Amino acid sequence: MYLGAAMGMLFLPSLVKLKGPESVFLAEAALGVLWSVLWFKYATDPPRSEHPKAAAAGFGESLLPTEASPRTKMENGGSTVKATKIPWKKILVSRPVWAIVVNNFTFHYALYVLMNWLPTYFEQGLQLSLQEMGSSKMMPYLNMFLFSNIGGIVADHLVTKRVMSVTKTRKFLNTVGFIVASIALLALPIFRTSGGAILCSSVALGFLALGRAGFAVNHMDIAPRYAGIVMGVSNTAGTLAGIIGVDMTGRLLEAAKIEYSGLSSPESWRAVFFIPGWLCIFSSFIFLVFSTGERIFD
Repeated sequence: MYLGAAMGMLFLPSLVKLKGPESVFLAEAALGVLWSVLWFKYATDPPRSEHPKAAAAGFGESLLPTEASPRTKMENGGSTVKATKIPWKKILVSRPVWAIVVNNFTFHYALYVLMNWLPTYFEQGLQLSLQEMGSSKMMPYLNMFLFSNIGGIVADHLVTKRVMSVTKTRKFLNTVGFIVASIALLALPIFRTSGGAILCSSVALGFLALGRAGFAVNHMDIAPRYAGIVMGVSNTAGTLAGIIGVDMTGRLLEAAKIEYSGLSSPESWRAVFFIPGWLCIFSSFIFLVFSTGERIFD
């Protein structure tokens, strides 16, 4: 996903310059069709419990809360379906679940704001041309690709080698990721050069991706049977963050354009980056206090 964003940032500005903005939609539509062909040809069913890696990780049919399983034997030799009830109330009042939800909201708020408004910041805030920035403009998203993988590798090492418990590993990586990202976001409007802006945005997005080794996989720790449900709830918050963040940023910039007679001053962009920066600090605190790596839903 992040590698795709990096490639888009690298190639799409040049495509716009050569073929106009409509070409972006045509190119992405063509890529979507290509992906669909590959998906239908090569996609497989989810791993079953008999698969060694799936069994070791706790996945499999026995964990899925389906209406058709499990079956219980009756005294007369027959069988009846025992429906699994999803503990909605317990999920919705769970503090560890809300720790995941809050951090998912913050992650996607920062991600969508930067993905949608960082090109505008380069062009109008710093007076830079995206076409002339070369490959450097893809670095923030390439950093996300690198650090999301680093986060997974580090988390696996800490857990499998018993350096830290699952709870401490999730809290450690989430806190480091979000706190470093918050510092970079708060510092971003201070830098007035392309190098400084690229550095801050790369650190911010990279360490946000590192933090995904904390909150973004925590649903599998606390509720392996209902991980998809918890993920759905938290991703709803993430989607709302994108809607709220992108729209509110536009409104903030419209107000700043009037107050500062344009968007070239650092004051015009301070609130844009300060909001996700402070949200990162708040969310890391919530996760540090309320999250756990222990299974709480059987």
